[in-house]
Amino acid sequence: MVTKYIFITGGVVSSLGKGIISASLGKLLQARGFKVTIQKFDPYINIDPGTLNPYEHGECYVTADGMETDLDLGHYERFTGIRTTRENSITTGRIYKTVIDRERHGDYLGKTIQVVPHITDEIKRRMLRKDVKGEDLDFVITEVGGTIGDIESAPFMEAIRQLRWQLGRDAVCVHLTYVPYLKAAEELKTKPTQHSVKELQGMGIQPDILVLRTERHLDDGLRMKVASFCNVDLECVVQSEDMPSIYEVPVSMQRQGLDAAILRKIGIPVGETPAMKSWHDFLEKQRAAKREVHVALVGKYDLQDAYKSIRESLNLAGIYDDVKVKIHFVGSQGITRENVAEKLAGMAGIVICPGFGQRGIPGKIFAAEYARTNDIPCFGICLGMQMMVIEFARDVLKLEDADSSEMNPDTPHNVIDLMEEQKNITQMGGTMRLGEYPCELREGSRALEAYGGKASVRERHRHRYEFNNQYREAYEKAGMKCVGVNPEADLVEVVEIPEKRWYIGTQFHPEYSSTVLHPHPLFVSFVKACIAQAADLGRQ
Repeated sequence: MVTKYIFITGGVVSSLGKGIISASLGKLLQARGFKVTIQKFDPYINIDPGTLNPYEHGECYVTADGMETDLDLGHYERFTGIRTTRENSITTGRIYKTVIDRERHGDYLGKTIQVVPHITDEIKRRMLRKDVKGEDLDFVITEVGGTIGDIESAPFMEAIRQLRWQLGRDAVCVHLTYVPYLKAAEELKTKPTQHSVKELQGMGIQPDILVLRTERHLDDGLRMKVASFCNVDLECVVQSEDMPSIYEVPVSMQRQGLDAAILRKIGIPVGETPAMKSWHDFLEKQRAAKREVHVALVGKYDLQDAYKSIRESLNLAGIYDDVKVKIHFVGSQGITRENVAEKLAGMAGIVICPGFGQRGIPGKIFAAEYARTNDIPCFGICLGMQMMVIEFARDVLKLEDADSSEMNPDTPHNVIDLMEEQKNITQMGGTMRLGEYPCELREGSRALEAYGGKASVRERHRHRYEFNNQYREAYEKAGMKCVGVNPEADLVEVVEIPEKRWYIGTQFHPEYSSTVLHPHPLFVSFVKACIAQAADLGRQ
């Protein structure tokens, strides 16, 4: 089968959920037996989101091959289980850098370099995945970030226009728009969608499918109106209503025949509708989970998307443990030794979040101390693990000035120190320890038990600083065990205090590997400990 290409664009406003629609469509095509990948093209000029503030762009997701990417790649992986790579995340910055590097190298033989054709040709090459070897894909889904009409997305639209003509029936354009409800008039308005489609048509692109984002149910009359004004078949006008969970979206799209409509447009026999039993079983478990378990998320970014993968990993683990994980964000910069008990009161578990920089560091250390001394299940991730290590050094090892050399370069006890290979690096972007590395787990450890006895695992990293091995023996003697180690570099990856109910820190990011059908074992184990803690709190 010749590879087919699906382009997903958005109009009216941003943040409509193109990533969820892309992931849902990928899931539906997978269920029909097709081999699929999903890629994101972002119009910003940054090379990647690695240096962006989470308030600007949400979390930075990391692929197994070490690319810092948009958070939508997390949705793609969680929904479909595919493993994305650096080829699945492209920015305007990467496109321009490639073209400029070629120009400096003399590859264009002295020609004037222009947006059309040189930039658009490079975009097309990436959209067709010309650089990716050994792939045998049936569908490539390409989501374009931003909103139709944005100046910065114009080269992407021109590339899509050209590809539509070149590929013929092997390409389909799906356009996601917004249908607002005016409360005063008690009416749903289709004019923004009409204008958005008109803008797209003005760029030479006629959408094949319209997905209408709405908070209210759209009747057939409204859908027919949109179909008529936008030159789209009625069966190709699909609504994306607010759902109790984003994981309901694939089922809603399947029910409305989104995947079937695309197959008909491309000329592939539709066949029977897949049962998607495992997905429906998951949704049933989600709906059946009534009991709540309260978990504190201690971090410095009070933004849903800043810790998206951690939140989703906790939610997924809870569903498989038949509970709803109620997440309470606790700003670490507001935590003091005096108020930490009040801030974390009633929590059955505490997650100390990753991050960079000095702000909120004391609060994370106080949270780690509170969890350890009160035997509350605690999960430290990356910087969170480092805060556990520093707190233990100060309170148990009595190294009062212990710190990370990131926070205090002059500390006499740098229990967390810069990796040797990082010491001469001056650039920020893409220079950390990134991507998937092996980790060997110690026999008899709680971490090994969580992984189901699997002694050798691979997890994704995003950091510059590491546990300082000069202090490893002192930690081991005092009760904090270094139970996970990278076999190649002898770097400590996992620490735990076995005598506690559940007190584990990981230098890696397990949240990047958690999917709907396979939640990460560390999160599942942590939530089980939180359930036990909640039961104890209920008996007090």
